[in-house]
Amino acid sequence: MDPAPKDGESAAGAEPSRAGTAPSSGVVVQVREKKGPLRAAIPYMPFPVAVICLFLNTFVPGLGTFVSAFTVLCGARTDLPDRHMCCVFWLNIAAALIQILTAIVMVGWIMSIFWGMDMVILASKYS
Repeated sequence: MDPAPKDGESAAGAEPSRAGTAPSSGVVVQVREKKGPLRAAIPYMPFPVAVICLFLNTFVPGLGTFVSAFTVLCGARTDLPDRHMCCVFWLNIAAALIQILTAIVMVGWIMSIFWGMDMVILASKYS
């Protein structure tokens, strides 16, 4: 003998519901990273130049970022196409100064290494 259904239950409610499951066909999800102006100003450099900038940023915080600022003046692309080349150059110089000035408390040194890693990642993706 089956127990009687409780309040809110029915015989159909005993089966698992499929209302909470998403269909598995035709769903495309696209994720885009929103970058701030300093991060979007990182130039797309040739891979060897990006590796050199990472090396410089690892041992002298901000130096690789400073060098990468000059690649913008040489025509390197950035994620800021609507900004003038000189504005993007100064954004990179500002990032280098932030890295140098905050390296005393280790924040700038860590930021500098991550900045160099981003340069290498961008160079490997878009070379």
